[in-house]
Amino acid sequence: MTWREISTIDEWNALLAKSAERGQVILKHSTTCPVSANALSEYEAYLKAAPNPDVDYTLVKVIESRPVSNQIAEDLNVKHESPQIIYVKDKAKYWSATHWAVTKAHMTAVLD
Repeated sequence: MTWREISTIDEWNALLAKSAERGQVILKHSTTCPVSANALSEYEAYLKAAPNPDVDYTLVKVIESRPVSNQIAEDLNVKHESPQIIYVKDKAKYWSATHWAVTKAHMTAVLD
């Protein structure tokens, strides 16, 4: 299983709407940050193992797609941080973690 990248507000709005039917996980990733690079490695390690098949996985690059990143923070009432993983269910934040807490083990504990 792999993630897909979103970069527009319309894509975010569609993802948020879909969360009413199916869980959505978003990794907010900074392409210039070593901590974020580690989080992306952990995200990909989770997806290479046995990820929850009932969840869609998404990536947002926070520098390149700043308006989307800001809209996510506003819509979910979550302080923007990077790296940050957010699990969205029923159009609301169900769980989130930031920085070094974004790990394969943490994702497995919450999502599986």
